[in-house]
Amino acid sequence: MTGFTDAVMFTAVYIWAGFQTGNTTQLSLAVARLFAGPKGHHDLTFQISDKQALTSLMTFNGGAFIGRLGDKMGPMSRAWLFLGSMIQALFTMAAAIAVWKSGEPSVASDRFNPAWTSALTFVAIGFMSASVGLQGIMGKRVNTQFSTTVVMTTVWCELMADPNLFRLNRYIISRDHKVIGILCLFVGGFAGRALIDQIGSAGTLGIGTGIRVIISIWWLFVPGKVNAKKVKGPETA
Repeated sequence: MTGFTDAVMFTAVYIWAGFQTGNTTQLSLAVARLFAGPKGHHDLTFQISDKQALTSLMTFNGGAFIGRLGDKMGPMSRAWLFLGSMIQALFTMAAAIAVWKSGEPSVASDRFNPAWTSALTFVAIGFMSASVGLQGIMGKRVNTQFSTTVVMTTVWCELMADPNLFRLNRYIISRDHKVIGILCLFVGGFAGRALIDQIGSAGTLGIGTGIRVIISIWWLFVPGKVNAKKVKGPETA
């Protein structure tokens, strides 16, 4: 879903929903422009791409903060995993409706001419980023090999550093789950872009909403971890 959501946003505005390293750096460059150029001719404009990056950054963290509610319910409880995933679905649905109502195109012609410029599309950017932010914090709390569902740079580094990287004749969870995560990101991005060409951003986000609902229901049937009971032997003096 990270690749799927990022594909929709990047195609329209060249901003990532989940890559907040890039958005933060972009904002730092916007501040640096204030001090560039000859004296008295500083660039004081806050460009639309900078506004979109700021919107994504703020709403991403807002969505991640909602994930703290899971700490009250139990971050690995079925109730929270279902509820949190449904909230992600609602965010994605809200983004789909906002894009649809805006009536703006889905594909930008170039980086300096984003397809989305209206207030409604800013709302869509916010909801998409919030959904990925909540997804990221929930994945982190689950604490599995798939916990890094947003920042794939970390996964790539851990994969390259894995001591079992070239042991191809064995199934190794620490390595193979990272590979699966990277492949899922690629497939999600590919599917998102392919759908945009056929049905546009709003329709693509609508399909994304359905996928998130399926994920929510899926959590109700995922088997829990079996805690092995220690068998105590007879006490010795």
